[in-house]
Amino acid sequence: MSKFTPRLASGIALWFGAGKLPKAPGTWGSLAALPFAWVIVEATGTPLSLLLAAFILLPIGVWASALHSERTNTHDAGEIVVDEVAGQWIALAVAPLSPLGWILAFVLFRFFDIIKPWPISWIDQRVSGGWGIMLDDIVAGFFAAVCVWMLMAFVGGF
Repeated sequence: MSKFTPRLASGIALWFGAGKLPKAPGTWGSLAALPFAWVIVEATGTPLSLLLAAFILLPIGVWASALHSERTNTHDAGEIVVDEVAGQWIALAVAPLSPLGWILAFVLFRFFDIIKPWPISWIDQRVSGGWGIMLDDIVAGFFAAVCVWMLMAFVGGF
C-alpha cells in the first residue's frame, strides 16, 4: 500500500476535513454534504440522483472509514463523517428543492442520527467495521427521507 492510500482514505472518511472541525463533527459532516448535493442535483436535474450518489459513496465510505479506523486504532470516531454525507444525501433525495425542504431534511437526518431509534441503534451497536460506521447513517437517512416524504404528502410541499 502506498503512503498516499491511507491519506486518501482519511481524506474521504473525514470528508476533506469537515470531521476535524470543532464540536459536533457529525453536524459539520452533514453541512459539508449540502454543497456536494446541490452540485449533484444541478448536474443531473433530479434530486433522486442523490440516492445513486449515496450508494456509490457507500462502498467507498466503508473502505475509507475502515482504513482510517484501523490506522488511528479507533471505532466509529466522531471525526469520521463520510457516513453523515451519505445519509444526508438520502434524506435530501426526496426533499423539495427549496430552503425549507433542505432544512427539514437536514434537521430530520440529524435527529435520527443522534437519537438512533431501533433499528439504527441495533446496527450501531452490533455491526462492526466500515459497514457498521456507514449503515446506521444510511438507515437514519432513509428514516428522515420517509418523514420528509410523509410531511410533503400531508402538507403539500414546501
